[in-house]
Amino acid sequence: MSTKIQDILNKTDFSKQDIVTLLNTDKNERQFIFNKANEVKKEFVGLKTYYRGLVEFSNECNKNCYYCGIRAANKDVNRYDISDEQILESVKFAYENKYASVVFQAGERDDIEFIDRIENLLKKAKQITENKIGITISLGEQSLETYKKWHIAGAHRYLLRIETTNKELYYKIHPNNNKHNFEKRLKALEAIKEAGYQTGTGVMIGLPFQTYEHLADDLLFFQKFDIDMVGMGPYIEHTETPLYEHKDILLPLTDRFDLSMKMIAILRIMMKDINIAAATALQAIDPIGREKALKVGANIIMPNITPTINRENYQLYENKPCIDEGAEDCTTCLEARIVIAGDDLGYDAWGDSPHFIKRQQK
Repeated sequence: MSTKIQDILNKTDFSKQDIVTLLNTDKNERQFIFNKANEVKKEFVGLKTYYRGLVEFSNECNKNCYYCGIRAANKDVNRYDISDEQILESVKFAYENKYASVVFQAGERDDIEFIDRIENLLKKAKQITENKIGITISLGEQSLETYKKWHIAGAHRYLLRIETTNKELYYKIHPNNNKHNFEKRLKALEAIKEAGYQTGTGVMIGLPFQTYEHLADDLLFFQKFDIDMVGMGPYIEHTETPLYEHKDILLPLTDRFDLSMKMIAILRIMMKDINIAAATALQAIDPIGREKALKVGANIIMPNITPTINRENYQLYENKPCIDEGAEDCTTCLEARIVIAGDDLGYDAWGDSPHFIKRQQK
């Protein structure tokens, strides 16, 4: 290991330039970052992976993000919205298979009918599992009142990915209007924290126009915001999106994968006791991408338990894995892979962010 990399890894806090240097490491040097991250994971959160059963219950969306396959303007998407009964069956499956937690995810909506429906679903999910299921929701920008309402109803973690913390880049991947406002996104994150949730965000890695400096700022933002959990992964283009026209300036997929692994590892070293998800997009590039992420600092994995018939219509990006597998297939497959990766399975445990617990005690 070069003295420079060693000196950085021995620091208590990383500067922006330190992070840029680590992101620039070659194949040999990056292994030292990965090893350090695994040591930190072992000490602060344990070599254990927690499940979050993912229910992508609707691809109806009011937004037009330039990178997303289910954007409102994409008329080639078969829209779906599965029934409350199907959602609760998925919750029951997660509970009976000892996942201990689920994630409700859908396209962004903020109408009263949707808000009331989610509140009702959260209450029923808690009721049918005797209040034992942990619930994360990823349902976009809402009012503080709505966040509080859903928190009281039973959700205790909220993921709102900012996708990039650089304002200029934000407007290269989103329209510049009231529905896609950078400051509004930041205020929504603040509202989520104020409402009492374990607060999560994340970014895409390898976007067109993105630099190592942007990514370093993303990691520093997570730290400054005192985030509890992060879900980030490689940007994978979708043919039916405006951002696809910039495909020729993208890094090769393998480079985007490697950069994502470095981002996970560096974040684990920087924020030792947060929860970090191994994004499904990693597996779209490498068949064992999620398991590799577990070895460099990730500790959360999200098996897809959406009814199989709907999965192919929730494709935010191309080549999404596991769209033709049933929930039982995902469970068996992931269990074996996680053990091979060297982690224990956190069955029957919510796996809350230790960082959040400490933050609450301050």
